[in-house]
Amino acid sequence: MNTFLVTVNIVILVAIIFGLYTMQKKHVTFSKRVFAGLGLGILFGFIINLLYGTTSEVTSTTIQWFNIVGSGYVKLLQMVVMPLVFISIVGAFTKVKLSKNLGKISFYGIGILLVTTGIAALIGIASTLGFGLDGIELQAGEAENARNAALTERVATVENMTIPEQVLSFIPANPFADLTGSRPTSTIAVVIFASFIGIAYLGVRRKQQEQAELFAKIVDSLYAIIMRIVTLILRLTPYGVLALMTKVAATSNYEAIISLGKFVVASYVALIVMFLIHLFIISFAKLNPVTFVKKGLPALTFAFTSRSSAGTLPLNIKTQTDGYGVSEGVANFVGPFSLTIGQNGCAGIYPAMLAVMVAPTVGINPLDPGFIVSLVLVIMISSFGVAGVGGGATFASLIVLSVLNLPVAIVGLLISVEPLIDMGRTALNVSGSLTSGILTSKITGDFNEDVYNNQSSLDEVVEA
Repeated sequence: MNTFLVTVNIVILVAIIFGLYTMQKKHVTFSKRVFAGLGLGILFGFIINLLYGTTSEVTSTTIQWFNIVGSGYVKLLQMVVMPLVFISIVGAFTKVKLSKNLGKISFYGIGILLVTTGIAALIGIASTLGFGLDGIELQAGEAENARNAALTERVATVENMTIPEQVLSFIPANPFADLTGSRPTSTIAVVIFASFIGIAYLGVRRKQQEQAELFAKIVDSLYAIIMRIVTLILRLTPYGVLALMTKVAATSNYEAIISLGKFVVASYVALIVMFLIHLFIISFAKLNPVTFVKKGLPALTFAFTSRSSAGTLPLNIKTQTDGYGVSEGVANFVGPFSLTIGQNGCAGIYPAMLAVMVAPTVGINPLDPGFIVSLVLVIMISSFGVAGVGGGATFASLIVLSVLNLPVAIVGLLISVEPLIDMGRTALNVSGSLTSGILTSKITGDFNEDVYNNQSSLDEVVEA
């Protein structure tokens, strides 16, 4: 291994980080610095890929050092995710206005997530048919066979679980274990546990107002502390995005991407169309979609580079409340729920595309209206409990294909382009969450349009 080359790469990364820090000192906006980190990361990573290749020891060792910045940043966000999910849900119940609109917020928040996931599934179906994608054309190499072997046990677990058993897996038998993320369904289990505490608080408030007020103050204090931690971590976003994007660009197998280019293009066409539908919905709500994009760019960019909806949750909630003017109660409710319900990209578009691709292999006509309706309904229902981390789309696809008795081997055949597509899927998940939060807050009359139209509010909060 050439230690000198690795050292040079590290020095270059440090120099770029210093450049981003200088931009901060010159008061360049947070959004611009995040976007600069994204662009510089792509360029630097591509150069590393071009000079050393994806399998060289120089590249692998360089990325190990870069992971201190990139993966370290993701871990810091993951550190605060479960506490944030818990305190956000409980805090949502302590808001007086939310408790009066709890039914509406639950109905519209979750309903919008599910409806948009159904729409995303239809777009995935249309894109697959429009591009003429066929699962038979996919070839399995050594990496694909290894991936399918690893999925065998997981497939068996999914296939052996009935729908009642899947519902039971959401219920927290040990909420303290779920707070550590010990199960794939830990996030929704924590949401359920926190919801019970919130409902209990509403009951105590009616009978023991003094104790309820004390509890609400404690929750508000904890929420303020956690959100301050979130703000401190979010300041590192430009540097984290830089390192994460460098890793993606440096380690991507461009030959495999080209060979599966048709599927990649079809996937991104579907993702972009669904994102445009989000913008249309925002426009329909009489809000400026350009503002939605500008203020949502940091959250969407981080989701794209990190491939983690859960990791993006702190930035998601900050964007909703301080960027868009969504009430804290709604943002704290919709944000955590969107990690496990109605993910437009991972639980909507991707499973739909795979199902349509493999349907002909078992004699099913993908144009059959009955099949399409069944597929969309299964996707909407199965979107409950999908983990908001890298790999959630795989879990969602296994469930959908298993329920419809379709071959699941196709999941492993796309391993070479999985990271590239997963970035777009995750960004769309977060976009769907932001859209649901805005609409729910607007419908319930708890939306501050002045904050939404204030172009600098989000940057000021992150820098505070």
